[in-house]
Amino acid sequence: MITVLLADDEHLIRGAVAALLSLEDDLTVVGEVGRGDEVAAAVARLDPDVLVLDIDMPGADGLTVAERLAASGARCAVCMLTSFGRPGYLRRAMAAGVRGFLAKDAPTERLAAAIRTVHAGGRVLDADLAASAISAGDNPLTAREREILRLLADGAETADVAARLHLSDGTVRNYLSTAMAKLGGGNRLAAVRAARDMGWI
Repeated sequence: MITVLLADDEHLIRGAVAALLSLEDDLTVVGEVGRGDEVAAAVARLDPDVLVLDIDMPGADGLTVAERLAASGARCAVCMLTSFGRPGYLRRAMAAGVRGFLAKDAPTERLAAAIRTVHAGGRVLDADLAASAISAGDNPLTAREREILRLLADGAETADVAARLHLSDGTVRNYLSTAMAKLGGGNRLAAVRAARDMGWI
């Protein structure tokens, strides 16, 4: 029996997926969580074989959760679901050791098959998402530029970013200018939007 933990903030979708997966003879849903910051504790408590993880959740996004689980050495295989076909998401997920990456509207039979595949050590990638990732190329932003854009996206002002990262205001503005040039954004809002649309932050 393959044990599965579901992490999705949409209660109706999570419940429907749990009910449908429970109809599969070889799968059993051992737990459900609705926030990203609840996943690590649930994984530690329930020790699932496979974690089905949504990207867009409160508390912590699914990509960050996957990165933290990989760093902690969690044994469960991760199958990620997304409503967003952002190429940067796929690249980050693969770097975090995610073995499955599916569109959220995939049929339940496909999700069940993906769970079996990742549990067996294989990979499952949505073909359209993979094609988008390849065509988009590599993320041009440095780690520091991504960090600054993420903080700005969360509503921080330049001075707040500088204080939090122990940088001068001028240094933050220089990083931001470089990121804007790379992204073709005329201002920081456009740069943040462009980076988000590509899944690079």
